[in-house]
Amino acid sequence: MSSSPLSKKRRVSGSETKTGSHCSSSNSVRTELSHTPANGMAKNGNDAEIDEGLYSRQLYVLGHDAMKRMQISSVLISGLRGLGVEIAKNVILGGVKSVTLHDQGVAEWKDLSSQFYLREEDLGKNRAEVSQLRLAELNSYVPVTSFTGALTNEYLTKFQVVVLTNSSLDEQKRIGDFCHSNGIKFIVADTRGLFGQLFCDFGEEMAVFDINGEQPLSAMISMITKDSAGVVTCLDEARHGFESGDFVTFTEVQGMTELNGCDPIEIKSLGPYTFSICDTSSFSDYVRGGIVTQVKMPKIVAFKSLSSSMAEPEFVLTDFAKFDRPGQLHMGFQALHAFEKKHSRLPKPWSQSDADELVALAEEVNAAQSGSAKQEQLDQAVIKKLSCVAAGDLAPINAFIGGLAAQEVMKACTGKFMPIMQWLYFDALECLSEAEDAVLTEEECAPRNCRYDSQIAVFGSKLQELLAKQRYFLVGAGAIGCELLKNFAMMGLASGEGEVIVTDMDTIEKSNLNRQFLFRPWDVTKMKSETAAAAVKQMNPSIRITGHQNRVGPETEKVYDDDFFESLDGVTNALDNVDARMYMDRRCVYYCKPLLESGTLGTKGNVQVVIPFLTESYSSSQDPPEKSIPICTLKNFPNAIEHTLQWARDEFEGLFKQPAENALQYMTDPKFMERTLKLPGAQPLDVVEAVYKSLVTDFPRSWEDCVVWARNHWQCQYNNNIRQLLHNFPPDQLTSSGAPFWSGPKRCPHPLEFSTNNDLHMDYIMAAANLFAQSYGLPGSTERSALSKLLQDIKVPEFIPKSGIKIHVSDQELQNASASVDDSRLEELKTLLPSTQAASQFKLCPIEFEKDDETNFHMDFIVAASNLRAENYDIPPADRHKSKLIAGKIIPAIATTTAAVVGLVCLELLKIIQGHKKLESYKNGFMNLALPFFAFSEPIGAPKHKYYEIDWTLWDRFEVKGIQPNGEEMTLRQFLDYFKNEHKLEITMLSQGVSMLYSFFMPAAKLKERLDLPMTEIVTKVSKKKLGKHVKALVFELCCNDETEEDVEVPYVRYTIR
Repeated sequence: MSSSPLSKKRRVSGSETKTGSHCSSSNSVRTELSHTPANGMAKNGNDAEIDEGLYSRQLYVLGHDAMKRMQISSVLISGLRGLGVEIAKNVILGGVKSVTLHDQGVAEWKDLSSQFYLREEDLGKNRAEVSQLRLAELNSYVPVTSFTGALTNEYLTKFQVVVLTNSSLDEQKRIGDFCHSNGIKFIVADTRGLFGQLFCDFGEEMAVFDINGEQPLSAMISMITKDSAGVVTCLDEARHGFESGDFVTFTEVQGMTELNGCDPIEIKSLGPYTFSICDTSSFSDYVRGGIVTQVKMPKIVAFKSLSSSMAEPEFVLTDFAKFDRPGQLHMGFQALHAFEKKHSRLPKPWSQSDADELVALAEEVNAAQSGSAKQEQLDQAVIKKLSCVAAGDLAPINAFIGGLAAQEVMKACTGKFMPIMQWLYFDALECLSEAEDAVLTEEECAPRNCRYDSQIAVFGSKLQELLAKQRYFLVGAGAIGCELLKNFAMMGLASGEGEVIVTDMDTIEKSNLNRQFLFRPWDVTKMKSETAAAAVKQMNPSIRITGHQNRVGPETEKVYDDDFFESLDGVTNALDNVDARMYMDRRCVYYCKPLLESGTLGTKGNVQVVIPFLTESYSSSQDPPEKSIPICTLKNFPNAIEHTLQWARDEFEGLFKQPAENALQYMTDPKFMERTLKLPGAQPLDVVEAVYKSLVTDFPRSWEDCVVWARNHWQCQYNNNIRQLLHNFPPDQLTSSGAPFWSGPKRCPHPLEFSTNNDLHMDYIMAAANLFAQSYGLPGSTERSALSKLLQDIKVPEFIPKSGIKIHVSDQELQNASASVDDSRLEELKTLLPSTQAASQFKLCPIEFEKDDETNFHMDFIVAASNLRAENYDIPPADRHKSKLIAGKIIPAIATTTAAVVGLVCLELLKIIQGHKKLESYKNGFMNLALPFFAFSEPIGAPKHKYYEIDWTLWDRFEVKGIQPNGEEMTLRQFLDYFKNEHKLEITMLSQGVSMLYSFFMPAAKLKERLDLPMTEIVTKVSKKKLGKHVKALVFELCCNDETEEDVEVPYVRYTIR
């Protein structure tokens, strides 16, 4: 899963925003921020343009309609402590019409442990007023104002959504009742130390337009019966995935045409491939074909007001292992309000007398209940813990509840996704000490007038000292990375002798600004790691942080070497690809360092904690591989827009990248021909033919040549090849079993006729000719009228379909076909190719696909190429936005999920730093905010293996010191003897990386030569690589037999050489 980015578009010149194009450093000049840019783009309302360059990744989560509804919603957020600022940040990034920050309190020391937009110099100033300036920078489309007056009923009517944090129960009831009766959506969010609470009331008739955020399903039909409830059977290529109660509609049905374009019909699922619909007995007979598509139907949801919901609460469970916890906390939070009302303060941190009083108050509250809220018995231990930590204010808990609350604000504005019905409680008591009887003293947790007071209130001062000394490696400074750094700074990680090292080789792009909230528009093109490090130093000047620009991988092991890893306390991943995650996982296992792993995909998020000698590692379990599209489907039989988009991406690589790369290699690498001729099958001919085309037949000398090439290529792809396919398989062709060849997933195509009056045809030629020109270093052109004139004079050769051309119908058939290589043609090409000297004056530039630049013709080409092919096959086309998602393999992302996931990561970090030893103390988490759904589980233990009576896991290894006491290195003979004598294991094979150092079947001469050589000498000899000076140890893999000559599985060897 990817980490997501963040939303901002702040100070940009007029020229850029008019077109809504991507911001790059050349046109991003800094002008003073005004809430209404001169071009009027911030005018929120349905006519407002959505800045796709900025909101791109979030649009793939919410969609355009929901974004437009957000742009007409004004939101009030009351209470600007840590939780309030977290909610405000996420809502502003999301892009609502306006946000008003309300607070009547001033900044105090206790706020600084989690309010990341307050600084020490702000103490004594109004929290809303100070935060307003910093929050307003997050998104120039969202006016942010502060308000410090009283929340009168009249004032509240200005808002569509009201969020209360840090408020009294009386205030919650008064405002909640007013909002309920005046159609204002209402949210209460609260955190108390390790506990969180969330309540939603979106009125008595809330329309939810999309309950889960998943793409509507569709399936191809093979049969529909005529019956009182007609049964639809789908092709058995894949399960239909529908559930009873879903609504569907039909297209392309032949015969029973009454179903085409019908109003949505409710279905009943009968099995993985069948479902029943309405009465079809009077319809025409079904002949063939048809596509069934799910239709999302609005669902009306009814909410109770806060007052009436208090007595009869409905809970969303966050942790199934704490089934009865929500009911207990429902009483506990009411008792806290009663305590605060009575004493004008919260219970003192870890005060036993206050804890006893809170329990008594909770008993009173519970006794007064008459509805379902009443608990049979109160869990006094939990209520006491609530009292002990209630004065605390923790950044990770605020991040989690703040992410959820902001997502609920978006649901309230848009009707997108299912709201929380209606109460949600959360706690992270596992973060406290594992010792049963551990109780902190009031002295250890008393306020010290320092910025960590609200964290010390929960964990005491010893943990704070420990946090300050930590040395952590953060890999990635994208969305997850930014959120982690903010929490690290608030928690005081590495604020003493420690250090956070953050590495990311990426630069900031405009589309990042919508989630990577440490970056601003004027940071676009700067390095992420350095910018993020500077931003968090503003939040907490004492954090020690260093930014690197390295990719993690074998090539940077000179930097991230043994000394580096051994000095770390742990690693946190904030990556966006599986390969880098697996690599970091291997490094952490090797160096026995804890790893915190997380990822997001739209509203889904997950957290995995990897603890040395306790849990399995990230790589222990893997997702199933993604299904790839069969080659024949792409080449000849597409039936979905995904197929034509993948085909267009392959076209892009095959026209503008690979040919130029191959030709460049031919010109610069003397061994290129020798290597190419060794390739299997028809590949040598294909590659040499492509080089010949690039350097001779297709070689353009002018813009006009590029246009001629593009026009001929258009003819070839959208007319000639389709005619050849139809020559081989005519529209009325039957298979050997007598069924129509063109049926089921095979859609019968038709050729297109070129016209300069067709915009799509012109888009294709314009993009293809410009890209072709770029790949030869020639200037292009964007003059459409001149292009049109050029095209009218081009004579396209006449094409006649040939007989005897083989077209493969399935990938199986394609694999079985033996490629016949025309050796004479290969020899001829070798003589026809220009000499490498003559070719070296060509200016070839391979083009790397870049989806986010609106001016480079890349997406223009993909959209046109894909939609023309879709037209060939009568597949509904895709707009640029959808095409970019699929062809660019974009991971949808939104700030709310990222904030919530990272909150959970930092709770696990607190456990690691305290040295928690029990598996059940740790929590792997999964969430989907759209549903809403949460699941926590204890991590899976490291799988155990055994040889003789010795248990071992992936965390164990044999430690062998290569340098003996006499200063000489161990030879292979000594190494083999060592294992025989020390471990009673006979080594049958020994390898290092891909090099085989020893095997029992090795030729005797070779073995004799090796036995008395030092181990490192054998390694350098076999691998033909020198060992770097940074290498302290080598890893050897063993195959061994035990004394009974049975093969046994054993750990690897860490062989230390320095």
